[in-house]
Amino acid sequence: MNNTNPNKPTNNSDDQQPKMPRFNMNWLYIIIFILLGFFFITDAGEKMAAGASYSDKATYTKFKALVDSGYASNVVVNKGEGKLRMYVNAKDVYEVFGKHTSEIGEKPYLNVVYGSPDELEAFLNQAWTEGKIPEYNYDEKSNGLFERLLYTFGPILLLVFLWMFIFGRMGGGMGSGVFNVGKSKAKLYEKANEVGVTFKDVAGQAGAKQEVQEIVEFLKNPQRYTDLGGKIPKGALLVGPPGTGKTLLAKAVAGEAGVPFFSMSGSDFVEMFVGVGASRVRDVFAQAKQKAPCIIFIDEIDAVGRARSKNPAMGGNDERENTLNALLTEMDGFGTNSGVIVLAATNRVDMLDSALLRAGRFDREIHVDLPDLPERKEIFLVHLKPLKYDHDLDVDFLARQTPGFSGADIANVCNEAALIAARHNAGTVSRQDFLDAVDRIIGGLEKKTKVMTQGEKRAIALHEAGHATVSWFCEHANPLVKVSIVPRGQALGAAWYLPEERQITTKEQMLDEMCSLLGGRAAEELFTGHISTGAMNDLERATKSAFGMIAYAGMSDRLPNICYYNNQEYQFQRPYSETTAKVIDDEVLKMINEQYDRAKQLLLDHKEGHNELAELLISREVIYAEDVERIFGKRPWISRTQEIIAANEAEEPRLEDMPEEVRQAQAEYENKESETENNEQQ
Repeated sequence: MNNTNPNKPTNNSDDQQPKMPRFNMNWLYIIIFILLGFFFITDAGEKMAAGASYSDKATYTKFKALVDSGYASNVVVNKGEGKLRMYVNAKDVYEVFGKHTSEIGEKPYLNVVYGSPDELEAFLNQAWTEGKIPEYNYDEKSNGLFERLLYTFGPILLLVFLWMFIFGRMGGGMGSGVFNVGKSKAKLYEKANEVGVTFKDVAGQAGAKQEVQEIVEFLKNPQRYTDLGGKIPKGALLVGPPGTGKTLLAKAVAGEAGVPFFSMSGSDFVEMFVGVGASRVRDVFAQAKQKAPCIIFIDEIDAVGRARSKNPAMGGNDERENTLNALLTEMDGFGTNSGVIVLAATNRVDMLDSALLRAGRFDREIHVDLPDLPERKEIFLVHLKPLKYDHDLDVDFLARQTPGFSGADIANVCNEAALIAARHNAGTVSRQDFLDAVDRIIGGLEKKTKVMTQGEKRAIALHEAGHATVSWFCEHANPLVKVSIVPRGQALGAAWYLPEERQITTKEQMLDEMCSLLGGRAAEELFTGHISTGAMNDLERATKSAFGMIAYAGMSDRLPNICYYNNQEYQFQRPYSETTAKVIDDEVLKMINEQYDRAKQLLLDHKEGHNELAELLISREVIYAEDVERIFGKRPWISRTQEIIAANEAEEPRLEDMPEEVRQAQAEYENKESETENNEQQ
């Protein structure tokens, strides 16, 4: 590949020299196969020509003793090779070989190496005269030089072939072989259009995009920063949950930078052979220095950058740690990597070694968080482009229905909605298709064929109606969307909420959520007289929430303002005493029981409405927030989402103030709507 770096001289004498054609390693394997095949074929041919199915070896002394005893039926002498064969009488096979004729076949023989030809000839003449050998003759044919070399080196060639084949596979394929096992596996992009992704394809994440855009500017115009005495950052770490677009941002950097871009995964460094990972690290940085200025992108760097163990006996890995040491040295050791910027991505930053995160290696830690409401709308606009959807589709509504969804989740929603519409033979993707896609992703596949008795169905309806009733009268509980007793995945029913995207969470909000979780179990106990395993997931979530509030958030009267959280990977003992552990257990039990009693009281206060809700569920299987509002009345509290929507409507942002890619996506969306309306009018 030609060097496109403008800072390098273009008249490189090495590039102008004619390149030698590469030898195809497959031909070497074919030649070895042919030689080995000839070796085995000729060996089997000799056995077939001899008509024998069994052979053994014997010393010359034993041969003479067997001839004197009358066991030889024929002797063939090969003077050229200094060997002879003694064929054994069929009736004497067992005495010579210890096996019957039926076990070894016909015409078995012994291979014997003799010393003096004259002495052998005299012995054979005497044995023939005395009738101990019916006949003997000479075979003047001998193996040629090629055959002797093949028989000598054939097994060695076989071992060499197997060695090269196995190590070639482990080193990256037939052509690479074992000689390239320490070479870098990084894929090089030298042209911006090779990636096909730019910042226009990345919706949302305005802060993260600004950070990586500055890296692109560092590479395109470094003098702008160095004139003021600044230094180009050596590395940037993209941190965030899975699916938020870390790799997509790196691809956009590759598409925008216009400089060579090396892309590889952290697992590409890890190999079963000692020293291979460190060798690959040195090799990729050596290539990058030749292409500087350039970018090295390491995806999932936690595979190689995990914190080094202080106790080798407890999970230490010498090869991985050696690879990490090599990476630390290359990024900021005695040698300098001028013009080489390292981008890395991980969703487990707490597992990384502190030496890797320090300034001078990864100077910037760029957080790529889950998108908020406006960013989800931007992402929907990007992924709606290839779809044929209804002209009245409300993108703001879709963004509100997907809180906590990552960019990958939203892409999956759009794709799943298109598949659902196609399954129903619809001409366009409707709003209901998107809602069904959200339910499919969150809850799993709908199982309407699951057989349930009327008693089981009623118990499930009472349980889910309990969740809906309690949450309706808890001020800080998430707004209810719908309640279903249609089985999905492992759940027999579910109450669907619209999670509030809070920046901070108060104790009152967490207690209301806990009370709502316990509403199903409370309804079972009150209205059926017994409890079931249907609340197992609710109890698990409530217990974890209560433990976190008390042990981590300091939300307890007996343990106020204390956090016992420990983020160490290897935690061999709790950071608190047994006495404190007993206090935590008591406080968790007390908090859960208080909210459970509160849930039962709310259900008793609204018993008639709860039972009406359960009966409606049994008859319709799915009910919505409008049905709950008709039974209980409108909730007196406004949700945080409604408050934000109202604020946004009061301060409607101007389209010209939005980013260019958002303006473009919005314009395409509106044009598509107008085209659909015109087609309908025509």
